[in-house]
Amino acid sequence: MISFDDISLRVAGRLLIDHTSAFIPDGARVGLVGRNGTGKTTLFHAITGDIALESGNIRIPQGARIGQVAQEAPAGPERLIDVVLAADVERARLMDEQSSTSDPTRIAEIELRLADIGAHAAPARAARILAGLGFDEAAQQRPCSDFSGGWRMRVALAAILFAEPDLLLLDEPTNYLDLEGTLWLQDYLARYPRTVLIVSHDRELLNASVSSILHLERAKLTLWRGGYDSFERQRAEKLVLDQKARTKQEAKRKHMEAFVERFRAKATKARQAQSRLKALARMAPIAEAVGEAAAAISIRHPERIPSPPILALDNVSVGYEPGHPILRNLTLRIDHDDRIALLGPNGNGKSTFAKLIAGRLGAQGGSLVRAAGLETAYLAQHQLDELVAEDTVYDHVRRLMPDAPEAKVRSRAAEFGFSGGTADTTIAALSGGEKARLLLGLATFNGPHLLILDEPTNHLDIAARQALIEALNDYPGAVILISHDRSLLDASAERLWLVADGTVRPYEGDLDEYQRLVVGRGASSQRKDSTSTRAEERRQAAERRAETAPIRKRIKDTEAFMSKLERSLSMLDSTLADEALYIRDPAKAQRAARERAEAAASLARAEEEWLELSAALESADGEKA
Repeated sequence: MISFDDISLRVAGRLLIDHTSAFIPDGARVGLVGRNGTGKTTLFHAITGDIALESGNIRIPQGARIGQVAQEAPAGPERLIDVVLAADVERARLMDEQSSTSDPTRIAEIELRLADIGAHAAPARAARILAGLGFDEAAQQRPCSDFSGGWRMRVALAAILFAEPDLLLLDEPTNYLDLEGTLWLQDYLARYPRTVLIVSHDRELLNASVSSILHLERAKLTLWRGGYDSFERQRAEKLVLDQKARTKQEAKRKHMEAFVERFRAKATKARQAQSRLKALARMAPIAEAVGEAAAAISIRHPERIPSPPILALDNVSVGYEPGHPILRNLTLRIDHDDRIALLGPNGNGKSTFAKLIAGRLGAQGGSLVRAAGLETAYLAQHQLDELVAEDTVYDHVRRLMPDAPEAKVRSRAAEFGFSGGTADTTIAALSGGEKARLLLGLATFNGPHLLILDEPTNHLDIAARQALIEALNDYPGAVILISHDRSLLDASAERLWLVADGTVRPYEGDLDEYQRLVVGRGASSQRKDSTSTRAEERRQAAERRAETAPIRKRIKDTEAFMSKLERSLSMLDSTLADEALYIRDPAKAQRAARERAEAAASLARAEEEWLELSAALESADGEKA
């Protein structure tokens, strides 16, 4: 479907892609990954012809329709459903012609073509897509101008999904989505019938929705089979092998150079020396294996841990206008080590609840009690705009340490990942990810007891998201998370609270059950059975968990065994990478090689068992859903 033939791409004098080739077959779903700034979005512009290549060709079948989300979100008086329907240009044109022509023959031709393209079912399909992205039936009838920019970008995404181009290009499609919209999109893309190329830093999306990973690194493209976790594992194995090959090559090069130096002047060895020189010239160096270093993420720990609960709510209501609460009947408690994820579509009050907990909104009724001396840090993405563009990182840290010597200020800046001269970089020159890291460091500067994060992964690449997960898991305080990043929630949240129906309550299921609820029912407000009660849903969820408990335990045990084998393989690889071992203790080297082969075989068997168990669990859950 797409062939990159020895392409090079340069922007503003910087070479982003250098004589690289790759092929994406028809119908493939591919995730395009790489560190921020490597040129992923620029490559999209080259595919669409908006940027010219320096050399090479990008080949796409003639007549193939390429689609991407419009940069300008629709903002006119048209209804949302009409904007989405208009994205199918052929259908819209035929419908207009049908209403204006009086030629019976032409009308028959139009009707036949409309039937071929499924035009009469189009309104229902458009409505399903909009519902999946968070627009209920009433919202679909409202004009675009009624919605904020983020919601209008969802409409633009719905439009391109409805058009079903032959090649769908999506650049960070989850940036404007909540968790519910992300889960729906993840399922939709996994079943998309044509070719998809997605730029995303969402690990779960890249695991569930794509069949291959196209990695852009060091100006080269490499296609890997499987989702992101599979790519990461394969790449790590290749880095180890490349490092071994590089070590051997360096040893061989030094041996040949020593031979040439010793025998270059001797007539009897001159021909052999010349042969070695030619071999050295032909020996292409193997690049040094360098992994992607995780960006520094710093969360300062609190000096003391308050007694639980650190926050207790009793029948609290909260809102922005007196007498008009958005959330009510809030009776909850937060302990010093709670890890809570807030679920629920955007617009249900998650951010309102976060502001209440952070002390940025006062309670309109009920009782809210905070532990004495409770320090709370609140981070929301809109706070990026509060950074002063012309000031440096050092200036922002200095404001929080007005009397400290310069060395201490720079030391704190280094904790945020801005060491040395990078602390003197202006905010305007920072990337989105760097700004997010700085903002998190500033928000947690005094070691809070409670950390509230509202969509913290926007602008972070995969390495930085992993660093955030590690920092959160190391942090001893309480955490409240609002995020569309399923991987972050899986790794960091231990409790789930659902924000819905004007209140907040614990959610008894897990994220897998919540995902099935979102994907299976689409827009739950449209399709939820009005006769089912929350108690009945909890009972059914408990029954499903009990029936599948043995399978879940076997899966957990298998995962633990796989982790143990992976650690053993890593240690054995380190042992075998020691070139001196083969001379010093060849028996040990042979034994380590044999143990590695056995461990690799055991891991392969364990992975097969894990896949079978996972399929069995999915089947059982599907039958019970």
